[in-house]
Amino acid sequence: MIDWAKLVAERAKSSGVLFLPELSRELKLSEHVVRKALVRQEQRGIVEHLGNKIFWNRLAEGFNERDLFRYFRSNAYLSLASVLRDSGISTQTPVSLTCVTTEHKGRIDSKSLSITYHHISPKLFWGFHEKRTLYGSYKVAEPEKAILDWIYLARQRGLPAATDEFDVSQIDRGKLLDYSAKYPKPVRQQITELLADFAAGRAGSLT
Repeated sequence: MIDWAKLVAERAKSSGVLFLPELSRELKLSEHVVRKALVRQEQRGIVEHLGNKIFWNRLAEGFNERDLFRYFRSNAYLSLASVLRDSGISTQTPVSLTCVTTEHKGRIDSKSLSITYHHISPKLFWGFHEKRTLYGSYKVAEPEKAILDWIYLARQRGLPAATDEFDVSQIDRGKLLDYSAKYPKPVRQQITELLADFAAGRAGSLT
């Protein structure tokens, strides 16, 4: 007999996820049996089923949705509203963790998390760094890239790319202009206007 609560606790020391196929092979049990066992543990609140045969190990201290998003799209980085909020560029808190991926767009929802993936072409998949965590690492866009992703993807969807409330006082404006050169002309124009408005506002505050 397997003590499933003990197994989940042991796995929490090294990983925040439990993969159904891996456990099935390791324990030499069918996926059906393993799933039923994990669903019972979910009822106890120590795991959470996220779909795609993945269970979130809720006993893994500090493991959260930012550690999780790479498991659903391997080629993805955190960007858009999430990074704009983290960087102090925007004061708006997104309802979902926002990511950019070269894979298909989509959304992952469970009772404890919400992750949204926006598709971008491979030629624009850059401008991020790796953030280390206790359980590995994930990719995070630089603030300048998050602004460009925000404008570009909004325009791709035919939506207004509102930037009037952005605070760009702490960003690297030279980097933003350099990065914008790799985007279409309408994006470059909006960046130029954004920086001009910021400069005009700052000049006005000094008079």
